[in-house]
Amino acid sequence: MARLSLIDYLGNFEQHGSECAYIICRDYRSVRWTYSEVLNLARRFARELDRRAIRKGDRILLWGENSAEWVAVFLGCVLRGVVVVPIDDRTGSDFASRVAQQVDAKLQVCSRKHSSEQTPFPILTLAELPQILSGQLAHHNSPPDLEAGDILEIVFTSGTTAEPKGVVITHSNVLANLAPLEQEINKYLKYERLVHPLVFLNLLPLSHVFGQFLGIFLPQLMAATVIFQDSLSPSAIVRTIRRERVSVLVAVPRILESLKEKVEGDLAERGKLDDFHRRMRTSAGRHFLRRWWIFRHVHRQFGWKFWSLLSGGAALDRRTEDFWDRLGYAVVQGYGLTETTSLISVNHPFKLGKGSVGKVLPGREFKLSPTGEILVRGGGVASAYWSKREIEPSVGDEGWYHTGDIGELDEEGNLYFKGRKKDVIVTPAGMNVYPEDLQDALRRQPEVKDCVVFGLDREGNAEPCAVLILNNTTDPARVVARANENLADYQRMRTWFLWPEQDFPRTSTQKPKIAVIRQALESRLSERSMEISANPLAQLIAQITSGMPTSLPAGANLESDLNLTSLDRVQLMSALEDRYQVDLSEIGFGSARTVGDLEKMLGGEVPPRVRYHYPCWAFGWPVQWIRLAAHYLLLRPAVFLLGWPRVYGRERLDGIGGPVLVISNHIGDVDVGFVLTALPARLRHRMATAAGGEAMELLRTPPASRGWLARSYDRLKWILGAALLNLFPLPREAGFRQSFEYAGAAVDRGYSVLIFPEGRHTTTGHMLPFRPGIGILVNSLQIPVVPMRIDGLFPIKQSGRRFARPGEISIRIGQPIRFEPNRDPAAIAQELHLLVEKL
Repeated sequence: MARLSLIDYLGNFEQHGSECAYIICRDYRSVRWTYSEVLNLARRFARELDRRAIRKGDRILLWGENSAEWVAVFLGCVLRGVVVVPIDDRTGSDFASRVAQQVDAKLQVCSRKHSSEQTPFPILTLAELPQILSGQLAHHNSPPDLEAGDILEIVFTSGTTAEPKGVVITHSNVLANLAPLEQEINKYLKYERLVHPLVFLNLLPLSHVFGQFLGIFLPQLMAATVIFQDSLSPSAIVRTIRRERVSVLVAVPRILESLKEKVEGDLAERGKLDDFHRRMRTSAGRHFLRRWWIFRHVHRQFGWKFWSLLSGGAALDRRTEDFWDRLGYAVVQGYGLTETTSLISVNHPFKLGKGSVGKVLPGREFKLSPTGEILVRGGGVASAYWSKREIEPSVGDEGWYHTGDIGELDEEGNLYFKGRKKDVIVTPAGMNVYPEDLQDALRRQPEVKDCVVFGLDREGNAEPCAVLILNNTTDPARVVARANENLADYQRMRTWFLWPEQDFPRTSTQKPKIAVIRQALESRLSERSMEISANPLAQLIAQITSGMPTSLPAGANLESDLNLTSLDRVQLMSALEDRYQVDLSEIGFGSARTVGDLEKMLGGEVPPRVRYHYPCWAFGWPVQWIRLAAHYLLLRPAVFLLGWPRVYGRERLDGIGGPVLVISNHIGDVDVGFVLTALPARLRHRMATAAGGEAMELLRTPPASRGWLARSYDRLKWILGAALLNLFPLPREAGFRQSFEYAGAAVDRGYSVLIFPEGRHTTTGHMLPFRPGIGILVNSLQIPVVPMRIDGLFPIKQSGRRFARPGEISIRIGQPIRFEPNRDPAAIAQELHLLVEKL
């Protein structure tokens, strides 16, 4: 039976019920949502729309980061026939307000950072929706009469014009693309149980239709789990893939390129890159199972369940596709535009057409014009634009949509994307040159990190111009010359430039902003005094420090000139990793003193990173029981023998079941035992404790200078500490972010976390200032903080005594406290210091 609207698919959410639908990885926590929880929130939101008299055909603005709440709002609008107007979370408020005026929005649902914007209509915050709608009933609403031609959403794709234009997408547009995919998926569902659940890591924004297909429409057909996360740094992506046993990565080509660079960088760090390249050469043409075995060390790095990379949003260069294919992964590409509801063609994951964007989906007509332009018509093609508060047609009289893209078909029907028609370079000889062919030739050169090619005007015609970002200081003339050897004479590049920054300016889908790059270079050629671009490094520093200039000399000192605090450094490092999609050494970053030092790091001069080991096995049930027995048989008797402590304030924890973040002053190594003894059993039995990272790593990986027996003893102490006290490393200088991730994973498992925010033992008896990282952790974990204070232990330690009289040592427990989200981390650290000091 043909489906009339997306409402017909919501039964899958009810059917899958308790299956995990979404995992939201944000900061250092992972929040899980079942299919039934998403559907219930969608129904509550639908009732809220009714309460606000927002009816079928009205528009609401949905402006926020990927989340389960975002999906619930989208589905709630489907239930009431309300039109969604999705806006990318990184879009500026000016563009969002112009879109809201265009569509006459009745409501704005947005992330917390956008909720302070002044609007003439009501605002709801995505993160607060579950609490706001808790009073609404979640039973089934009677949906309005929806037809296939009713508008589902209006997607605005341009943020540069004074009058934004939106693509009007109907239910029938989505159904036309979803039906053939569903039919093909159903053929393989009988095998899905062998790998259930399929897990998608979706790094595409839900504000884009392709992101919706892989984040909403397709996963529910397979009861799959979708992961959303903020961080785009390669290390964070790999950790998520391994930790959550991801099956498929959904991302733009830029992400796939950065992961390729990470794999090669890790191998280079271990001195194995040359051997890896040799294996890559010799594995050509071998069966994929053989290639999988040859590169099993890479598969181990990503996890054994990971098997496919799905690329969308831009064309994937052949070098990156060949890299992942050679490793034994399935690289799936698709092609489409917002006007074609994201999809025109897609590769079959088990019948790949290498280098192509797949075969055209069934149910649509397709042809190439005499000039090679891709033309398409059918149910998936949006028939209208929303502009100036009116609907205007998007296709001609015959229904053909002119994509503006150039393509080719092979004998098997695979489509090859050749570039944008308007970007085709017409040479003085009248020859057509496609920039993608030239970029592909450049990217085959190992020195090229990234490149763009466009036409520079030459008396009514054009000639190819390459803009390069290189991995090293190689002469660009030689790089371009080698690339030209693989091109026809009329294609060869005779003009090139080195881009002065570490990356190109990019759109929200990571495409280079060709117009900005072209304008900058044309300005240079005309000898106008214009900066190439706003320095991205300066922009990030300006965001963090609220107002620094965007032009920074290389010698500018990070502390004296820019006033970057240690907390600012933490935020800047994470921002740089996301912006440039690289992994930075925390030791090297900590030693950077000037803007020039940071630029060198981004250019590749990165010191070796320190690797810390995190005992995830300590959460397993055998170790839990061993730890419980050790506490009552060894630790607790030892604490009472050393000095029977007097505990004050334990009643303040009545009703607190955990997890909580416990903080305390730090006097000696025995502090952990006293804190655990003072806490109620329900908290101490599930506790992870942060310990000095550098000291723990010396035990885990002792230097070779120590004898075999001493090294074995050190490793035994590390194992006993991790097993019996659930210790994990929290370094003072490097690796703190991964430690915070481990703490977040512990909280997700129901464990409380114990941290000594001073970072080291007191030597005077007075508390040391709390390190600002505790504020970051409090903001990220969003759990109650329990302040504690140990008194009387320091004089005993100073006197050298081993035992204390009963009651000589006291432990005071303060009132648990919660902090509002997004508080200043430095202020949180200072407030917690005062709380512990006053106990």
